[in-house]
Amino acid sequence: MKKNSYLLLLSFLMACAGRKPTPEATSAVSAPSSAATSHVEAVRQQFAPDKRVALFNVSAKGAVLTGETNMPQAKAALLERLRTAGISYQDSIAVLPEAELEGKHQAVVTLSVANLRSEPKHPAELATQATMGTPLKVWKAQSGWYLVQTPDHYLSWVDGSGIKLMDQAAFAKWQAGEKLLYTQPYGFAYATPTTQSATVSDLVYGDVMVVKNQGKGFFEVEFPDGRTAFVSEKEAEKYAKWAATRQPTEQNLVETSKKLLGLPYLWGGTSFKGVDCSGFTKTVYFMNGLVLPRDASQQVHVGELIDTKDGFQNMRPGDLLFFGSPAKDGRGERVVHVGMWIGNNEFIHSAGRVRISSMDPSAPNFDEPELKRFLRAKRISSQATLLDLRTAALYQ
Repeated sequence: MKKNSYLLLLSFLMACAGRKPTPEATSAVSAPSSAATSHVEAVRQQFAPDKRVALFNVSAKGAVLTGETNMPQAKAALLERLRTAGISYQDSIAVLPEAELEGKHQAVVTLSVANLRSEPKHPAELATQATMGTPLKVWKAQSGWYLVQTPDHYLSWVDGSGIKLMDQAAFAKWQAGEKLLYTQPYGFAYATPTTQSATVSDLVYGDVMVVKNQGKGFFEVEFPDGRTAFVSEKEAEKYAKWAATRQPTEQNLVETSKKLLGLPYLWGGTSFKGVDCSGFTKTVYFMNGLVLPRDASQQVHVGELIDTKDGFQNMRPGDLLFFGSPAKDGRGERVVHVGMWIGNNEFIHSAGRVRISSMDPSAPNFDEPELKRFLRAKRISSQATLLDLRTAALYQ
């Protein structure tokens, strides 16, 4: 991890850029009164340069090291640096997951879409979303909320009512079950095998359930929390078959992107209930078998750079365009928006809603503000830096 009428809605200029790291993911830096401070910072830069995906909330207060991390190797590296430097210290750094979880270090999303927030409270900023069946690593609990990490490593907080906590044995059992993936933009799971019965849950594209039986036009499924329901055969596909058929070709990416046209912009959104700019590109690529990093400022670091010095003639459908402000006067570059090229000098992006804009000044949908802040384009052809749903055991 995620707006046009930019001149009127200035707040959208920051959409997707730079979703703020969660407080737990933010690395606290103590005042430079301790000899250990520089070593803490060095280890932070080595192991947790991106606070959104790595937790190293450690500070040195005098001779006392306090805070927490989810990386034992980072703590070990810090202590070794201090020993080598001859600096005495008192180790009070907690290594997560915390013992209070009693071995339940895994969780699976039980709602059609779970909202993951930057702090453990409902009014907090929406950091990202996770669909039903998404496995999560659980690091700590606080007042009914859980600090979790998604398969793309994003750290955020989720209300406990939206997940099922599991120990390793229960999680392994869930993972071993044959999975069904919901493939329509929006629908329902029913209490009996008829669309006239009561609903058990709403569903969105990407929701994953365990298949129990199949017949009379319906799959009987089990949710991660044990509830059972029925899903129309016409609206779902067995996960293994779906994953095997994913092909992120130019045509497929463009066709998929247009299925999201008109979807509302939602800061932090990554589902058919709403998407921000990077949530949109992430969803399009997910539907074609690849998992992009969460935010635009992370997505810009994958793929191959495209030469756009003299225009957009080298662009191919599916290429990602990044927008923001370049490095200047000692300030670093800021990537604040992303869209996807679809050809004919046009790109599709989530800006107010998912829509198509043009880089051609003569086109009726010319987007001059975006052209002015265009930074560069990347082609997602190297899968080595991405999670491939055909081989990665994310949902299987």
